[in-house]
Amino acid sequence: MCGIAGFCSPKGDYRTAYGKWQQIICNMRDVQKHRGMDDRGFYLGANCALSHARLAIIDPENGHQPMMAQVNGKKGIIVYNGELYNQRELKQSLEMEGVRFATNCDTEVVLLGCLVHGADFLKRMNGIFAFGIWEEKEKKLLLVRDCVGVKPLFFAKRKETLLFASEIKGLLAYPGMEPEADREGLCEIFGLGPARTAGKGVFRHVMELLPGEYLEYQDGYLRRHTYWKLESRPHEDSYEKTVEKTRELLISAVQDQMVSDVPVCTFLSGGIDSSLVTAICAEKSREKGNVLDTFSFDFAGNDENFRANEFQPARDRPFAERMVQYAHTHHRYLECTSADQYEYLFDAVRARDLPCMADVESSMVYFCSRVACYNKVTLTGECADEIFGGYPWFHNQECFRADTFPWSMDFTLRESVLKDEILRELPLREYVREAYCSSIAKTPVLIGESAADKRRREITWLNLTWFMQTLLERMDRASMYAGLEARVPLADQRILEYVWNVPWEMKCPDGRVKGLLRDAAAGLLPEEILNRKKCPYPKTYDPVYEKLLKKKLMETVRDPKEPLSELIDRTKLRNLLGTPSDYGKPFYGQLMAGPQFLAYLLQVNYWLKHYKIRLL
Repeated sequence: MCGIAGFCSPKGDYRTAYGKWQQIICNMRDVQKHRGMDDRGFYLGANCALSHARLAIIDPENGHQPMMAQVNGKKGIIVYNGELYNQRELKQSLEMEGVRFATNCDTEVVLLGCLVHGADFLKRMNGIFAFGIWEEKEKKLLLVRDCVGVKPLFFAKRKETLLFASEIKGLLAYPGMEPEADREGLCEIFGLGPARTAGKGVFRHVMELLPGEYLEYQDGYLRRHTYWKLESRPHEDSYEKTVEKTRELLISAVQDQMVSDVPVCTFLSGGIDSSLVTAICAEKSREKGNVLDTFSFDFAGNDENFRANEFQPARDRPFAERMVQYAHTHHRYLECTSADQYEYLFDAVRARDLPCMADVESSMVYFCSRVACYNKVTLTGECADEIFGGYPWFHNQECFRADTFPWSMDFTLRESVLKDEILRELPLREYVREAYCSSIAKTPVLIGESAADKRRREITWLNLTWFMQTLLERMDRASMYAGLEARVPLADQRILEYVWNVPWEMKCPDGRVKGLLRDAAAGLLPEEILNRKKCPYPKTYDPVYEKLLKKKLMETVRDPKEPLSELIDRTKLRNLLGTPSDYGKPFYGQLMAGPQFLAYLLQVNYWLKHYKIRLL
């Protein structure tokens, strides 16, 4: 993918101090240069500045950005981050309307399509993207984010100036954008983290464009619009037809997302999701006379230290080995040591610009850095569990009835080490309650559903708008930090739209978890993979790693120069460190239990210190 950034204002003329504004727009780009090291460029006009760092995947010889084009008397300049999977169809359609193209880049298709058809063109696009288009004559900036929210786009308004960037660090590179966090930001960190409320950037003044949303900025006025949203409607297909349609959508999505002028690879855990993506990719690669590269991940010492539990009943490697044999891929096994995992905790913060999923994310950043040594594009199996109902909280009755986020029901650990005065100052439980109720209220309703089906739809909605967004953000930042483009074909908007309305008894026939997906994948995978019980992304069970976390965290809160020492009660922390770790009782998701909470706190401290955040 790429990194984009820009700013615009209806007042003044940036060209009167060209050198100054050039330096600013290039700084906003260069702090995101990890997102694209192949090329870079900028545009500086009277009222707008745009910049781009490119990871060249399609038409590497062309496609320099910012890209300019003119059609029907309208001139536009675009900076684009993403891939358009129906590029060919859209290009042919535009050519039939008389539009002429100079490149084979999807960037040009997006620019010319938007200049000809305006925002209506967005509804025809299938892909993962975030982009900005400056219409020079109208002095209007258009910002757009893809339907599912795979690609990020942050923005901020400072007086009459609108700023935008792929990552928060791009905004912070603009003069006057101070790194600050108020009570709301701290409630996001300690109450909801590593998730965050859609649209909120945690840093004060930082906002995020929502999935399926576009923004127009003209004459100092900012207008936000929704061009796509999920809609609830009756599902009329039989189960047989549903399986057939789902299979067609899965194969089409994976094959569409293999489009690339450089070799692609896949992440292969041996679970059904990544194995399905790998099987389809491997078959398509063989048709072209190529062997697919695949990668799987684990942690040094897990041969001796792994402990099966409710969330991780088995290790991945035996199943990955079976898939490699079945799909005939060129496979590499990658391992992360405890020392690397600890060091990459802080790389993960710099990648995300926020505290994140602790060692789950730090290891992902590490593994992506290794994969990037071999490939520039990878396909992953992310998001099937949110869409097809694979997580335990879809099936556990306690989670089903819980009047809160089902992946974060136990709030005790979050409050267990904060100072009493901080707990009095931060209304954590109230903040989380409001976020939950606000989200539930937005669930697309289907009139006539039973109470149980309505609740199931609510849980699915929460997963799509919260949990899936956290994982998509993790994948984007972890991969792009290493200059690796990660695609998520199972989150294709066509799959999302169709499966959203499939009744639960079809998604989970006879109580079989992700039964619809398994039936749709029949014949594409070995039986032992097809029927494997879900196992999430691996984590370390090395006791040395946990001891290291405890030691570092205690040293941190004892040091009055460390920002976390102002928030954490040392006595409470000692009590927590003295209790046995409960790996089977996560405070977030399936993997973030006691040890991951310690790592998260270390990330919070690093975040406050590295970004020099002023607490308000």
